[in-house]
Amino acid sequence: MRYIDLTGRERSKTFRRRFDADKFLIQIEAQKYQGTWVNPDQSATRLEDWAQHWMATRVNLKPKTVASYQSLLGVHVLPRFGSAPLDRIQRIQIEAWVADLASKLSPSRTRQAHQVLNALLDAAVRARFLAANPAHRVALPRAKQREQLFLTPEQVLQLSKATPDPFRALVLVMAYGGLRWGEAVALRTKRIEVLRGEIRVAEAMAEISGALHFGPTKNYKARTVRIPEFLRQVLKHQIVTFANPGLDGLLFHVANGAPLRHSNFSKTFLQPAVEAAGRPRELRMHDLRHTAAALMISTGAHPEAIKRQLGHSSIKVTMDVYGHLFPSDADKLASALDNLYRNSQTLKNKALCLLRGRESNSQPTD
Repeated sequence: MRYIDLTGRERSKTFRRRFDADKFLIQIEAQKYQGTWVNPDQSATRLEDWAQHWMATRVNLKPKTVASYQSLLGVHVLPRFGSAPLDRIQRIQIEAWVADLASKLSPSRTRQAHQVLNALLDAAVRARFLAANPAHRVALPRAKQREQLFLTPEQVLQLSKATPDPFRALVLVMAYGGLRWGEAVALRTKRIEVLRGEIRVAEAMAEISGALHFGPTKNYKARTVRIPEFLRQVLKHQIVTFANPGLDGLLFHVANGAPLRHSNFSKTFLQPAVEAAGRPRELRMHDLRHTAAALMISTGAHPEAIKRQLGHSSIKVTMDVYGHLFPSDADKLASALDNLYRNSQTLKNKALCLLRGRESNSQPTD
């Protein structure tokens, strides 16, 4: 049987029965009409060739994400599926691969490897190299959520005092400004508005394969963070005393003026300060960002204001991460019912007192 594909090329396929040939032709014509027809030559592309094309066209990815994708492809995805044609990769094979990874890797790393394969095959579907994505909705291991640590204002003060002078402001900026580590260590003098009490967060630093890269923030959006009065004075002192010279000078840096590296800072400065302040050894700098969210919630701040301060991409992210810290409707309901009960008791006691007073006044006197 012969047919013309969407490219105008004549193709042929052999069947034993006329019924099967007619059925195939009807399916091809329906696919062409619906826009779901897939070129057999393209669907035979090997995954490793498609991955090379896909990575070369990911112009929207940050360098750190590119490095992560390349690592996941090279170590986990391509060794298993690289030589397979796109249309020969089956769902059952992907499920077995995920199960094998889950037995060796953390749930988070397993999910990341699947995410890359899923993105590859999704792109192949959009490019009409595949009719459907066999990796879609494959069961994945649940990622373990690390318990968040929150500090009280008193504990934040203790930690900052236990930190060496050049980095005390860093602790306070993250605990009261809610910046990410990469945003805080990328702060420059020109983005600190002391008089207005504002920090312009427009840059972030990332470490990729040992090299430091400055680039946009996590969601590619700059934001303005309002800071309390005491932090204005702290940052003014930081600029005058410790910041690199010039408007482009980094606010926080090591002795030779180079940017801070997370691993070195944690080992050399944070952990000794954590121990001296009597805080849990598991405390990370990122927990100071959690602390900032908790402190804002404790003041009654609206979730939208917290979202803007933290630089979340949506209110859903804010509520997913910190929703459990907000007073629940159940708490409000229980409190309201308690107030009703206490008010009823108060009214009852007043009524009894009034009744007893009337009875006392009505008794005859000698």
